Amino acid sequence: MVQYEVTVFTGDRLNSTTLNNVFIKLVGTDGESDRKWLVGLKGASSFVRGAVSKFKVSCSTSLGNLLLVELDKQSLPLFPEDSWFCAKVEVKSPEGNIYSFPIYRWIADSKVHRFRDGKALRVFEDNHHLGRYSRQQEIHQREEDYRWDAYAEKIPHSMKAENPSSLPYEVQFSFTKSTEFFYTASTGLTELKLKGMDNCKEKWDNIDSIDRVFCCKKTDISEYVQEHWKEDAFFGYQFLNGVNPMLIQLCTALPSNFPVTDDMVFPHGQCSLADEMKKGNIFLCDYKRLDGVKANTINGKKQYLMAPLVLLHKAPDDKLMPIAIQLKQTPSDDNPIFLPTDSEYDWLIAKIFVRSADFSEHQLNVHLLRTHLLAEVFAVSLLRNVPMVHPLYKLLKPHTRYSLHVNLLARSLLISETGSFTQFAASGGEGMFTILQRSVSSVTYSSLCMPDDIAERGLEAVPNFYYRDDGLKIWDIIHRFVQGILSYYYKTDSEVEQDSELQKWILDIFEHGFLSRAETGIPRRFTCVTELVKFVTMVIFTCSAQHAAVNYGQYDYGGWMPNTPISLQLPPPTTKGTTSEATMLATFPDVNVTVQGMATMWLLSKQSSDFVPLGQYPEEHFTEEIPRKILKDFQMELEDLSLVIKARNKRLEVPYTCMDPSEIENSVAI
Repeated sequence: MVQYEVTVFTGDRLNSTTLNNVFIKLVGTDGESDRKWLVGLKGASSFVRGAVSKFKVSCSTSLGNLLLVELDKQSLPLFPEDSWFCAKVEVKSPEGNIYSFPIYRWIADSKVHRFRDGKALRVFEDNHHLGRYSRQQEIHQREEDYRWDAYAEKIPHSMKAENPSSLPYEVQFSFTKSTEFFYTASTGLTELKLKGMDNCKEKWDNIDSIDRVFCCKKTDISEYVQEHWKEDAFFGYQFLNGVNPMLIQLCTALPSNFPVTDDMVFPHGQCSLADEMKKGNIFLCDYKRLDGVKANTINGKKQYLMAPLVLLHKAPDDKLMPIAIQLKQTPSDDNPIFLPTDSEYDWLIAKIFVRSADFSEHQLNVHLLRTHLLAEVFAVSLLRNVPMVHPLYKLLKPHTRYSLHVNLLARSLLISETGSFTQFAASGGEGMFTILQRSVSSVTYSSLCMPDDIAERGLEAVPNFYYRDDGLKIWDIIHRFVQGILSYYYKTDSEVEQDSELQKWILDIFEHGFLSRAETGIPRRFTCVTELVKFVTMVIFTCSAQHAAVNYGQYDYGGWMPNTPISLQLPPPTTKGTTSEATMLATFPDVNVTVQGMATMWLLSKQSSDFVPLGQYPEEHFTEEIPRKILKDFQMELEDLSLVIKARNKRLEVPYTCMDPSEIENSVAI
């Protein structure tokens, strides 16, 4: 007889414990053990939260190299079936070899579950028939568990699920995350001391009334926004370092529908548009995707959503200053070009309409489509097509955490017929799908890759552009990490080409995420290691850093409603000189719309206590020495960058924290 020493690690999560009987079978190249009931000295506490329990499994002869373990649990007559979160199993063979089996799964039924040794294996390396069979069985089950669904026409597909409880256990919120999320959602209005105002359908009668609501919950940045929202320099700053740094681009020629003249913007003849454009000092923000979108009706009143064009000038002091705003796309006598030299409220109301348009562009294109919906596509394709033993699964699984659950909640609580966005945003309802469909046609591979995107928009040299500065550094760090990991497993381009699971992953993304549109530039198959590394870098960046950049500042920049109105209920002025503070207040959204917007932004900006920052991998999927060393180097680079960003932010009037690696979550988890 020979003995195998088995160590079982129960996860350190709430409700990880099982009181059921746990059984194991060891499977090797030369045979398999009997199914063994794991009974140890700890008795019923062997599988409580955080427990590390040791057992012995006896076999008549050596099993050879271990391939997998089979785990199952059975309930006792007096105990109901429960859910057990097993972290990993380690086995020491009679020959002294240590095998590690990463689990990191909830086992909630009495079925047999098979788990492979932690060494990553691509499909063409899996030579043993038991390994191949296990791999095929896993993929077959995953195809059943993770099915595609079309939530709406002409937008990326989602995972088919009726409600959060119908999701597989492995992608559901933890007990901690679920409790905190629903507590924040249900008490958001109370926490912001807005209870009683969420049904008030009156207009704001003065700016002080808005301040009394806002003062209930301030952050350092939201307080700064309240003090500076009217200033041109801050208006321009937000195009670079606010929640939507994705629209601004270098302007080398004025659009034909934006007839700005030198006399308008440089009345003293100090310079000309042509000269400033040659110097790279003129920038454009064009909200053409919003043109003609049907605006919502809220509280029985028609709302207004413009499609502005904004011209900005880099001043000698390096500040980005707005110099012209046209609120509709088609030039006409009743569509004036507003200028800083106009009356205070003419110019301010023009900027307010731009900020309201930016809310819709940001929420639907930049935030929902380009991070949440794409993250879901990346995750579903991974979970459908790639087994746990594959290096790509080990690399990307941490970047899918909670994404499917949070998107299901978004479809239910935000953009459904009764969702808060549908009810209270100018672009809610029919307009939302129009904007999403138009935005899909603008998504290209290069626009998702930060170095390419910055170059295409001509923003390499813009000063004080911290989103770019920090983001490019993070992109490079992620790229080095991904290159190190994937180059370890893929030595040649042909190995990439012949990996059928890898090819299924990218094909599903091409078809279900990018709707088989070749013009996006998204590959439908991988032909070389370099191409694979870039694409996986983009996936990790999108799910972590990019989402952080466009999500976590929502309350900071939108909590003070006048800076980011989610809807406006008067049309813009058609002639100059007709506006006043009373016009502005009447244009703002009603009280209930304002407070619902504040509560939603507060929820979406709130970090949970089980937040996992970029580069931290509590689940040890990689067991080989070299990948673990590459991971450690990745973490050290991120820590160094975090220190640099924190030091820089101490010198800034408005710190830019969104791209600090310690503030970036590993996945789209909120």
